[in-house]
Amino acid sequence: MKDGAQMANNGKQSNKLKDYLQLIKPSLSMMVVFSSVICFLLVPGIEKHYSNPWLQAIWLFIGGMLVTGSANAINQVVEHKTDAMMRRTASRPVASGRMSVTEGWAFAIITGAVGVFILAYFFNMLSAGLAAFSLFLYAFVYTPLKQVNAIAVLVGAFPGALPCLIGWAAGANALTEGGWILFGIQFLWQFPHFWAIAWVAHNDYSNAGFKLLPSDKGPTKWTALQTIIYSLLLIPVCVLPYLIGLTGLTSLVIVTLTNLFLLIQCIRLYKESNPKAARRVMFSSYLHLPVVLLAFLSDKM
Repeated sequence: MKDGAQMANNGKQSNKLKDYLQLIKPSLSMMVVFSSVICFLLVPGIEKHYSNPWLQAIWLFIGGMLVTGSANAINQVVEHKTDAMMRRTASRPVASGRMSVTEGWAFAIITGAVGVFILAYFFNMLSAGLAAFSLFLYAFVYTPLKQVNAIAVLVGAFPGALPCLIGWAAGANALTEGGWILFGIQFLWQFPHFWAIAWVAHNDYSNAGFKLLPSDKGPTKWTALQTIIYSLLLIPVCVLPYLIGLTGLTSLVIVTLTNLFLLIQCIRLYKESNPKAARRVMFSSYLHLPVVLLAFLSDKM
């Protein structure tokens, strides 16, 4: 009897842990924090600020995961009713009823506070302040705005790109040109990336009342044209790290080819205007950002 009760209790604990992990969206959070860590390591002379930058990068990863996880948790708490209306999100902990709204809020507040504290303690107040600002923008401005106007995508691109500035500030304790350029790259990258996702999930989003595409008519050539424009803008912005001496010629070639590949997929989306082409843009964008950032870092090393 005791063994059976203990197994049941262990099962509940395991399910609760899975729910907490689902609440922070680990795959999305890791992608966001990845850019922050790379930008931290790209700071010129980082070794002068920290004797072991790679050890510091671990603390940045932990703090970043907690802050990002908090933002994602608040997003799920605030949107639990609309999440329940969409197939892709109906199984989330709060939306499905496995976790209460109160518990979700408590988890979000604790993780967010601990994450900001880690950044302040192990790095500086500038990075901690930016992290808190990013959390506020994402959770309390972008999230409710999604049901009001498609400008939410523009607003959401700011907290989406702030991890680059957070990482740079953690390393340099200043917001210098390198950090702003990296911020600009991730800012522009989000538009083809997110609109491709919104194209594929348009029916789900529309049923839940989300307005995320630039056209009221849904997925159209106008949306595809917008992805082309932003992917074109990425090309000169990605040259800037080379021009200021942050990176070298090797990464310039790799990054340019990567940008051209994304641009080609966006052009194909304009020509074909279907979910299959949108998925190609989506997966190309998933590859684009890590390839660009790792190319920059490998050039520095």
